[in-house]
Amino acid sequence: MIKDIKHFFKRKYQQVERVIDFLPIIWKGYDFDYMYSIELFKKQLERQAKLFESDKLNSDRSKQNASRIKTAIQLMDKVYNEDYGVEWADILEKKYGKDVLDWEPEDTSDGTGSSFIIQKYEKWDNAEEIKTVKTALIKKSIKKQKRAHKILWDFIEHNIQYWWD
Repeated sequence: MIKDIKHFFKRKYQQVERVIDFLPIIWKGYDFDYMYSIELFKKQLERQAKLFESDKLNSDRSKQNASRIKTAIQLMDKVYNEDYGVEWADILEKKYGKDVLDWEPEDTSDGTGSSFIIQKYEKWDNAEEIKTVKTALIKKSIKKQKRAHKILWDFIEHNIQYWWD
């Protein structure tokens, strides 16, 4: 009986602690933005990895599961921070200089004093070359980003049913 009461209060404490841990993500979330679902899932994976690394579990595969969960989290960070999707800009800057993607105003020359913005390189002698390289790099980055997304979810699908103790 006393053991049951202790277990009851311990479980309630854990539940309250869990709610408090998730509250910041839930508080800032919107139902129309899937990224909050990803953040909730990632938070749960982080909690699970932490538990699997602890001495609270006795399974032989707990440490291995924790490692795989951490790999999934790292992949999620790369995919949802668009690491591959924006690498084209870094490559372009290395090849043509830091200011290649800078914007500058261009007068409309209609006498109204209005202007629009263009990328700095558009006035350079090699503008067509840069535009061609930029387009190719963007296509490559998009393809790489999509592939990383697929690898992430294939990895999760392959492993998630083993992530329990």
